[in-house]
Amino acid sequence: MSKVFVNIGLSLDGYMAPEGMTMENPGYKNWGAKWGALMTWILNTQYFRENLKFGPGGETGPVNDLVRSTTERIGANIMGKRMFDQGEIAWPEEAPFHTPVYVLTNEKRQPWVRPGGTTFYFINDGPQQALNLARESAGSRDVRIAGGADVIQQYLNLDAVDELEIALAPVLFGGGRRLFENLGEPGPQFRIDRVLDGPAATHLRYVRQ
Repeated sequence: MSKVFVNIGLSLDGYMAPEGMTMENPGYKNWGAKWGALMTWILNTQYFRENLKFGPGGETGPVNDLVRSTTERIGANIMGKRMFDQGEIAWPEEAPFHTPVYVLTNEKRQPWVRPGGTTFYFINDGPQQALNLARESAGSRDVRIAGGADVIQQYLNLDAVDELEIALAPVLFGGGRRLFENLGEPGPQFRIDRVLDGPAATHLRYVRQ
């Protein structure tokens, strides 16, 4: 059976996104600079640049290999409506997923097909149904819970997450959306599987015990 995993960047003080991060409010508390500092590690990799058609160049090496292997294992993505709404504004026409994407929402909407293999499906029946559909479409590949924090928390509370991949960046947000909040007891138990030191983040991989 395919794995369900989380793969995100995280600030040193535990935030996935800085306070007020919306495309409609680009200057709020300098969130753009904070987000850029959080994600520098991936923006500079060769594979990420190729995948988003940013042109040649970029860094190679262990972090680039990690980005490639993580991307290639994904057969489907799950995200929340807030993440989708911001991405719908910011993503290029060829959205950067190249898989089915299941969006947890109360909105009724027909599937949105994008060039390059990404189709967004809008799921009104809760996180378990989204996961069932994502597993079916992923086949032998894995399901990534893309975010935001509240969606990841829902799947942690469902005891559905097999692995956590966290790129911990040395940046402090001081506020925003925390990753580990609103979790029930007892929570899932993980063990450290891998630590990779990079110039802009420490890459931590945890797997279920």
